[in-house]
Amino acid sequence: MRYDALIVGGSFAGLSAAMQLARARRNVCVVDAGAPRNRFAAASHGFFGQDGVPPLKMIADARDKLLAYPSVKFVSGSAVAASSDGAEGFTVSLNNGEQVQTRKLLLAYGIQDGLPDIAGISERWGKSVLHCPYCHGYEFSGRPLGVLFHSGHPPDHSLLINEWGPTTVFLNGGDGPDAETRARLQSRGVAIEPGRIVGLEGAAPQLAGVRIDDGRLVPIEALYVVPHTRPSSPLAEQLGCAFDDGPFGPVLRVDGMKMTTVPDVYAAGDLSMKFTNATLASADGLMAGVSLHRSLVFDA
Repeated sequence: MRYDALIVGGSFAGLSAAMQLARARRNVCVVDAGAPRNRFAAASHGFFGQDGVPPLKMIADARDKLLAYPSVKFVSGSAVAASSDGAEGFTVSLNNGEQVQTRKLLLAYGIQDGLPDIAGISERWGKSVLHCPYCHGYEFSGRPLGVLFHSGHPPDHSLLINEWGPTTVFLNGGDGPDAETRARLQSRGVAIEPGRIVGLEGAAPQLAGVRIDDGRLVPIEALYVVPHTRPSSPLAEQLGCAFDDGPFGPVLRVDGMKMTTVPDVYAAGDLSMKFTNATLASADGLMAGVSLHRSLVFDA
């Protein structure tokens, strides 16, 4: 069969989009590889009515509710290729060799975080090495915090982190911020550590401190890192969708109705947003699902 909509990605954005289409009684297929970006976090914070709930549980609960609609099908796996079928829609190839046909395509496969090559970061990611203070700041209130500075780092990010606890900016042997920014940081009580980092220490996933190459251990309990990001799949590039430069990596270009530069290809969530958050991704998916449904109605 040819689905009305195929959604690649079954996390907050993809499931929110699928729910709108299911309630519109459209045939929807959701292809999901089972590796959402926030799978490393023990709990999701700040999400309406779900504060403190593990993100994987939130996704599982949403999926169960979606499966109550008879027009929805889930496929576990990865979409590895996509091509246009002209006026008929698209064909998407899966890693199990299956091919799925659809009238409209919605890309919600998200992005991957590129972490710095520093010993001890990966095993603490989402627990004591963090990226968002609104998601994970309250749990470290008043404790010593760190910020890893790197090229492209937002200059005010360290001042923001300092709102939650006494903060040290680690330059990791780099040049760091300009003189004006340094003065602003120091005037607000933010310490600046210029030394190169050897690694993170403590009983992972907890963090006891950052070891500097001169032998010192700078005690902190959480380190904030702004990762560089990249799309989790090449499908958008294969289809010829345009990207823009975002603050942390490429961002898939969409219009106000969440359609990419390729007709009938929509996108939602972290893949197409400059600033990312689970709540924003869910809302973005809702809008994309509604927009896609309207195109099925009015463009037929």
